Amino acid sequence: MEVDDEMVADENEKNALQEIVNNTKLSEQYHMVAWDIGVMEPKSPEDIYKVHLIGSQGAKSSSLDSARQNLAATFVNAFVNAGYCQQDKLMTAISDSSENLLFEKNELGKASAVASLGMIHLWDHDSGFAILDKYLQSDDTHVVAGALLGIGIVSCGVKNDYDPALALISGYSTSAASITRIGAILGLGIAYAGSRKDKLKSLFLITLSDSQAPLVDLVFSAISLGLVFVGSCNEEIAQSIISVLKNLIKAELAEPIIRLLPVSIGLLYLGKQEGPKANVVKVSETFDEIMKEVSKTFDKIMKDYWDVTLMSLAYAGTGNVLKVQELLSICSKKEGGSHQGPAVLGIALIAMAEELGVEMAVRSLEQLFKYGDYNIRRAVPLALGMLYISNPKVDVVDTLSRLS
Repeated sequence: MEVDDEMVADENEKNALQEIVNNTKLSEQYHMVAWDIGVMEPKSPEDIYKVHLIGSQGAKSSSLDSARQNLAATFVNAFVNAGYCQQDKLMTAISDSSENLLFEKNELGKASAVASLGMIHLWDHDSGFAILDKYLQSDDTHVVAGALLGIGIVSCGVKNDYDPALALISGYSTSAASITRIGAILGLGIAYAGSRKDKLKSLFLITLSDSQAPLVDLVFSAISLGLVFVGSCNEEIAQSIISVLKNLIKAELAEPIIRLLPVSIGLLYLGKQEGPKANVVKVSETFDEIMKEVSKTFDKIMKDYWDVTLMSLAYAGTGNVLKVQELLSICSKKEGGSHQGPAVLGIALIAMAEELGVEMAVRSLEQLFKYGDYNIRRAVPLALGMLYISNPKVDVVDTLSRLS
């Protein structure tokens, strides 16, 4: 949104409003509030796990894969210290041990560790870019990929007229190393999520129309288009993603990564099934067309997976009780199927917008966990986490701790 003279006549006021719209001062204001309520002190993963309360059970965790433990700690650390730009106790603490920890990890662990710095410096271009820039000079392609992803995370939701994220990342989207290309593609998708930036549409559509492009490039370009044009109902992009689907060979259709394609189309229609009536009709027609194409390409199992994923995203945040019932019905079917896990997540996505819906969803999830198949039960912890994002209710945290 551009603030113009018709909205505000005074030049200083106009500039101040544009800064608010662009989230230019978001990091600064976030820090002020955090200082005021006394939450700026960095937290460690151990504080979240409450290791001191576990007692003798803590010994069991030593048998876990240490690389996996480090990876888990990286994510926990990034989420709980998001946006504070402080020297946290794991990643940015100035000590030799933190540097060693970073490069002891496995390859994808390295990428995640570097990208987590972007979360810690969320919304702050100055500090985030300065810290991540040194990792772009690394000879390790996974470290570079993590830095590109981190730059995207730092820039998410903040508009800058100079487009520093695009300038820093775009050159890597054609890198020889697959992991670096993925880092660049997703970095751009996250940096410009919701911006509907035409320059990125052109960039990613070129990849989607390239018959020689690797499968991972096609899928992650589709996901990034879904992020950049989230909720836009952009038919051109939807048709381009369907074209990718039509051109895939049978062996490629069996790859697990293909399951991200319905997510990319679902993002284009995120929450749009509850819009104005005319819009709903148009969206429904497009959905019908997508499902016809899916029916031609996939067997029933994969068609069900697409159906559930698209419906869950289209009704996300609407609180639509009928759709929640439909998803519960899918979970209750005895024949099972890979689409039942997404159905559980769909219940959380649809119900997460208001308190009563969340409470009803939690009761349903409890029943699913008690009586559901493995496909269903393993999705319940993630669904609970989604329902209580940044709202750690004691009973929910206790349940998740028990399940872990």
